Amino acid sequence: MTLSDQEIENLLSSIPEDLKEKIRVWFRYDDNQETVDEVKELCVNKSLDELHKRFDQRIVFGTAGLRSRMEAGFNRMNALTVLQSTQGLASYIKSQFPSNLTAVVGHDHRYHSKEFAQITAAVFLNAGFKVYYLNPNDEFVHTPMVPFGINLYSASIGVMITASHNPEMDNGYKVYYNNGCQIIPPHDKNIAECIEKNLEPLSDNWNTEAVISKAIENVKLIYSKEDVLQQYMLNLDKYIIPKNISLGTTIKGKKPWFVYTPMHGVGYQIFHRISSTCLNLVEDIDYVCVKEQIVPDPSFPTVSFPNPEEKGALDLGIKYAKKHNIDLVVANDPDADRFSVAVRNPLTDEFQQLTGNEIGFLFAYFLWEQYSMLPADFKDKFPLAMINSTVSSQMIKKMAEVEGFYYEDTLTGFKWIGNKARELEKEGYYVPFGFEEAIGYMFPKMECDKDGITATVVFLQAYYGWCMNNKQSLFDIIETGFKKYGVFKEYNGYYIVNDLSLTKIIFDNIRENKNDKEKYVSHIGTEFKVITFRDLTLGYQSDTIGNVPTLPVDPSSQMITMTIIPTSLPENGSVRFTIRGSGTEPKLKVYIEANAKTEAEANRLAKLTWDVLKREWFSSEKTGLTTNF
Repeated sequence: MTLSDQEIENLLSSIPEDLKEKIRVWFRYDDNQETVDEVKELCVNKSLDELHKRFDQRIVFGTAGLRSRMEAGFNRMNALTVLQSTQGLASYIKSQFPSNLTAVVGHDHRYHSKEFAQITAAVFLNAGFKVYYLNPNDEFVHTPMVPFGINLYSASIGVMITASHNPEMDNGYKVYYNNGCQIIPPHDKNIAECIEKNLEPLSDNWNTEAVISKAIENVKLIYSKEDVLQQYMLNLDKYIIPKNISLGTTIKGKKPWFVYTPMHGVGYQIFHRISSTCLNLVEDIDYVCVKEQIVPDPSFPTVSFPNPEEKGALDLGIKYAKKHNIDLVVANDPDADRFSVAVRNPLTDEFQQLTGNEIGFLFAYFLWEQYSMLPADFKDKFPLAMINSTVSSQMIKKMAEVEGFYYEDTLTGFKWIGNKARELEKEGYYVPFGFEEAIGYMFPKMECDKDGITATVVFLQAYYGWCMNNKQSLFDIIETGFKKYGVFKEYNGYYIVNDLSLTKIIFDNIRENKNDKEKYVSHIGTEFKVITFRDLTLGYQSDTIGNVPTLPVDPSSQMITMTIIPTSLPENGSVRFTIRGSGTEPKLKVYIEANAKTEAEANRLAKLTWDVLKREWFSSEKTGLTTNF
């Protein structure tokens, strides 16, 4: 498999000097025939543009670990970059937890996921770790099983091989720290530095099968899926599902009441088992599954993009619902850590997919109702707290103000939401829930990361109580929220940034669009006046003591939040929006939420904000940005 020095030099004879050494190193390190042949072919064909894309830079290890297309090259997901990353990660964890070398490793159903997970496990084993491996007999697990397993076994690290809802040829390497949360600074930077110091593969780390076989004999690798799943279900019964609850049909001949789809992912097996064991639900009697999407299939054949948020992703589930005269469709994304809903609107008789913020409010309202019924001494001892990310709905903040519980927002991503939940729990708060508008919902009594299966279990309870028993619709509950807390409507979108250097230029132009006497822009067009301004890149917030931001500052990323009001009729409402550069995609993301007295006015203000921002800051004529919104 290894090429001779002469073979390598022959392949590199017509390759530019700035690429030669990087490709030499690749051939020296890589022991995977498929990716060796892939690079050989690129060299033979003199595919210089492609070689530069794959070798000029190394895949970046960040707070979400790694994620990229599965191809040969140091800037891609492949066996070598997974091996190198695990060598560095193992080295760092050994320095942090020398007396607790325990890892949890799992994978989903994507192409090469099993291979990458086994390499990960083998590297940990060779580094002296005990490994709880969640995938016996080629089975799959959903992503939350890894952080749950970390908590169960008091492990020091966990890795899940998954690319969540990315396109079919992507894969990822998701890292969880010893507290069961995704890693946050400075661990990400420290791990990246350790990876750079451990790039040369240790020879035994390529002997995956032999290493794993020996570790099984020595009880250093333990297949633990069933153990983790059993405890996961016990925790559902203990913390999530009220005693003696049954959502199953009690009337003979009663029709199924919801449709479930795992979106060609790993969710069906665990949902089927939990729904029958914990909720007394029977498939085809209480609910219907989308048959074409039950089997885990990494090619995702029935959807153009395997993300339940995308337009049309739930069309097949809605088709099933219409066929069976069902009002509710629930869905998980391929690794079952996200959750989405489509529901029939009784006013129009048409199905409507709820936004992530609407679902987040419904969860918060349901859990507030449950908390309100707890004994007074419990509530005195454990005051309620809820969390969401700063780009998610402020309706939860308003709800907290009205109902008298604690609320806090975080930076985007569950690495921040999860770690904040752990902090609040240590302070004595009862934290049942946190969420992000990108259909991610966290229930800390299970694990401090988003969990689509637990979200499904909680949502079915809420729907059953509100809609099946009390004959309300979800839209009635949302309307109740509007009456109590104000109307909140969003208009979120993004711009494609083909040249990533443009992102900083655009943000700098926004910062400079001000008078000399002001520290930030005072108006946006003639339509809006700026009330508050927060810049988490430069570290400035207009409405705090000393102008110190309430959230962490990161000079390496671009993120600005503003509150604005209409210059005419300012009493009609306000808008809060955030613009940020994406850390994983070539996008500039825009999150807009309007708060007004009526839905019509809130919708109008949100859309107007998008249009004004587009005209003033993001027009294609000025920036070259494009958008479908």
